[in-house]
Amino acid sequence: MSIVNTFEINEPLDMHLHLRDGDMLKLVGPLTSNTFSGALIMPNLVPPVTTKEALLGYKQRIKEACSGDDFEPYVTLFFQTTYSYDFLKDVKDDIIGIKLYPAGITTNSQTGVSSMDVEVLRPTLEAMSKLGIPLCIHGETNGFVMDREKEFMPIYESIASAFPDLKIIMEHITTKDAIDLLDKYDNLYATVTLHHLLITLDDVAGGALQPHLFCKPIAKRPEDRTALLNTALKGHPKLMFGSDSAPHPKHKKECCGCAAGVFTSPIALQVLTELFDKYQSLDNLNAFVSLNAQNFYGLKPVKKTIKLVKKDFEVPSIYEYKDENVVPMYAGETIAWSIA
Repeated sequence: MSIVNTFEINEPLDMHLHLRDGDMLKLVGPLTSNTFSGALIMPNLVPPVTTKEALLGYKQRIKEACSGDDFEPYVTLFFQTTYSYDFLKDVKDDIIGIKLYPAGITTNSQTGVSSMDVEVLRPTLEAMSKLGIPLCIHGETNGFVMDREKEFMPIYESIASAFPDLKIIMEHITTKDAIDLLDKYDNLYATVTLHHLLITLDDVAGGALQPHLFCKPIAKRPEDRTALLNTALKGHPKLMFGSDSAPHPKHKKECCGCAAGVFTSPIALQVLTELFDKYQSLDNLNAFVSLNAQNFYGLKPVKKTIKLVKKDFEVPSIYEYKDENVVPMYAGETIAWSIA
């Protein structure tokens, strides 16, 4: 077995990213734009991004925060059942997709969709299907926390069957059930996070509670992690990297009522390289973190080659800007790969 000490990732893309706004955006934006060519940005601000004016304004603020880097923010709209065909036609060239949140299921989703009945969703989904706008879904019910994604599988199936020309992305999948569904429908695709390739619920709450690993969807069982990891390591063409890196200030993580989200942007490429190297699958890493997304969305990302070296990197204990701060995954620990 040959020993790999360097590796290059071309045009890395993060297809599920939270950047927030204001000073938090100014803090975390460059931590992605420094190493990624582009990212699909979530629209769950307060208020959510639902108009063309809000969309273009947010994109401009992201570009200003990341102005020191070659980086393209791919922006999205927050799904509403009242979008008209004419409105979506007007914004089609400005967005990469529309994100559907079930109401109240995760951070800033209170104004999400209250009914997942296909007939309720039909007007917007028909327009999206005709216009070729992909649908990104946070796929969870309000059931028992470990079963929420599994219970959502029939909803994915009903939408995929009703709208066969609509490309559907099962966001941040966490279960073997989602992996099993991935190849059942031609129009179903998925993203998976770094942390769900690494942890189970035991890492979050099996010993002392680890608030910085608490996220939604919650980490699941070992067999779920194994299914996700094996599929990612193979470079499955319908599975894309989406970090779901979700920054919250330290005081909102280390408290009663801990906010859900794992912040991985500064260490994502290093840890992915370490993980794929461990399983002798580096040949598939570029597909997972770039090529699959390019093929799915028809992207031509900013040219950028990131060279990684097998050299210890001590992860900062905290990142700060003005009054904002955020604690990354592996804070204060040493990881095996670094950005050259």
